[in-house]
Amino acid sequence: MNVIIMGCGRVGARLAGILDAEGHKVTILDTDPYSFRRIPPNFAGKALIGSGTDEDALRKAGIEEADVFIAVTQGDNRNVMATQIAKHIFNVPRGICRIYDPIREEMYRELGLETISPTKVGAQLLREVIGG
Repeated sequence: MNVIIMGCGRVGARLAGILDAEGHKVTILDTDPYSFRRIPPNFAGKALIGSGTDEDALRKAGIEEADVFIAVTQGDNRNVMATQIAKHIFNVPRGICRIYDPIREEMYRELGLETISPTKVGAQLLREVIGG
């Protein structure tokens, strides 16, 4: 599988390492080159400086051949915009974005984006931990 990840924070870097270790082709994009320090030392994929909302950066990352685009920056708006660009301009089969705001996450899911809300997931996990 050919995966492009936008955002090399803790989640993006960890996901890139996991997918790379599983043998997938992984490219990770971030606007801050210092963020690449989080990538595991044995990472065999590509780390590129750029934004997933910039069509030229996406082309350089190989968006035309991507099977999946994943946006995990801190910005909900950036994640949604980049995922829509990947899906609707470059026809990437799967676009997944992290959206912190649960209300907006549901709205974008209804519009056809694959979304994850760590706010909802975290609250549910904590609820399960307290039991009762």
